[in-house]
Amino acid sequence: MSYDPPRPIGRLLLTPEDKDAPERVRRLRRLGLGERPEPVFDAFADRLAEVAAVPYAMVNFIDENRQFFAGLHAPDGTGSGGRPAADGAEPPDVRRYMARDYGFCPHVVVRRKALVLEDVCDYPRFAGNPVVDEIGIRSYLGAPLIDRTGIALGTICVVDIEPRPWGRAGLETIKALAAELVEQIGRRESGGI
Repeated sequence: MSYDPPRPIGRLLLTPEDKDAPERVRRLRRLGLGERPEPVFDAFADRLAEVAAVPYAMVNFIDENRQFFAGLHAPDGTGSGGRPAADGAEPPDVRRYMARDYGFCPHVVVRRKALVLEDVCDYPRFAGNPVVDEIGIRSYLGAPLIDRTGIALGTICVVDIEPRPWGRAGLETIKALAAELVEQIGRRESGGI
């Protein structure tokens, strides 16, 4: 599989073309994923953050236009969503959405491989991403969630505001945790969760 780097437009780098997005969206809808936060994914993101000792961790599902953090751990406690509305319904949590052009997870989904960026500023292709300046992200470690059908549904990732030497141990850990979550999603599909 080849990988074409994103094309620069000013300082914003476009994400790679995602030919699998329509099929991914159909699969996510069949699984009931990518539309709302779920406590099981928030708990998984909390665990990711603890294992990696980072301030941010996500379980991320990606469609044609945006990324949705179905599981979110952040230092300000935003992982549990917003306050209930007057009618008791959960309000939309805007912190759970990000454009596809922001961040590194869309690259992981298209590549279908884990991505290790110990210091994003060392990689011109990624240093111009808006999350570097606007959010302060300096280090990223993510792995794709490839389900039993072979579709990359999204990613799990951890990020830090400081450069991090993830090393081989970090790479192996994120890949193992991605496999664990894919197994949980498979059990969910078969009625086991």
